[in-house]
Amino acid sequence: MDNLTHSLVGLTAAKAGFEKLSPGATTLCLLAANAPDVDVAVLVFRGRWSYLHHHRGITHSIVGALVLAIALPLVLYLGALLVARFRQRDSHVRFKGLLLASVVTTATHPILDWTNNYGMRFLLPWNAKWFYGDFLFVVDPFFWVVLGGSAFLLTAKTRKQVSVWLLIGSLATVVVMLSSAGRNMSAGASVFRVLWLVGLATLAGLYRARIGQRLGARIAIAGFGVVIIYSAALPIAHVFALREANLQAAGIAAGRAEQVLRVAAMPTLANPTEWLSILETDRATYKFQTSLLRDVNSNTSIARFEKPIGITAEIIAKAERDSRAQIFLGFARFPGFRVVGEDCLTQTIVQFADLRYTEPGKGRGTFSLDLPVDCPALDRSDK
Repeated sequence: MDNLTHSLVGLTAAKAGFEKLSPGATTLCLLAANAPDVDVAVLVFRGRWSYLHHHRGITHSIVGALVLAIALPLVLYLGALLVARFRQRDSHVRFKGLLLASVVTTATHPILDWTNNYGMRFLLPWNAKWFYGDFLFVVDPFFWVVLGGSAFLLTAKTRKQVSVWLLIGSLATVVVMLSSAGRNMSAGASVFRVLWLVGLATLAGLYRARIGQRLGARIAIAGFGVVIIYSAALPIAHVFALREANLQAAGIAAGRAEQVLRVAAMPTLANPTEWLSILETDRATYKFQTSLLRDVNSNTSIARFEKPIGITAEIIAKAERDSRAQIFLGFARFPGFRVVGEDCLTQTIVQFADLRYTEPGKGRGTFSLDLPVDCPALDRSDK
């Protein structure tokens, strides 16, 4: 999930009661909820391909998250002791309270990350297998409005705090309003946008009624209850989406006399009724839309990426020897390929793409890779 969601989880957890466990618990909850993303340091010091290799790696695994959950409160506790000794006063920080808050909030990070289609490697360092939940999008505005709303009602006590929340809410609204555009536009997306605006209006009314002061921590607890119910409902929607995707996949494969190998249905931004589906057959990989509310069976909505054979496969095999390609293919769940300049008259380029996020030649940061290679035909002529 995005770091705004992780931060809202940590802040709401603190307001739900963890802040009472020890002084400094609120800060700890915010840090612990984001702690596994400390692997971003790899991007700063070693570049994007090392980051792709290590992101959601050891710091997100069961072992790594547990180490972080213990180390973070220990550092804060020892730091508080040193400050108290320097100021010649007693420290009121309670390690057991910090540890409990840290373990719970740190655990929410890998669990939430597992729910989307990016995947998790829980078993590192022993096993690098990826696990995918495929039912929550990596950015889910429902979490923003519920958890953000709960935290807003409990923390917006000054003009400065209200201004910060207004800025966050405005940016989130822009994302929601611009999402599900183009070919994904549907009645479901429109309904979701209306619900978002209704949610914001409701929060404004609750704030004016000073509901936060009246209910206190019960608002945060209720917020968690709502998102838990929502998160439990989405896997059910995913079951129906995957069933529909399998029906579509069977028709696509039968039309080309291909064998279905695997099918996945993955959520889309701000619209739980629309799903991105990917089919892998023995000869190609397909991308198409699956909807729970509308008919999207038209062949025009299907993108086909043939698996490489012949000279194309030979060229791609050469490109795969590159260390960047090896990292990319270790991450890509559904890799797609395209060779530009296969005739060897111009520079030959192999375009890699993770079809979950983009297509060959369209770019998208670390989700795509273009590699120039020497043409095999030229190699043979030199011998």
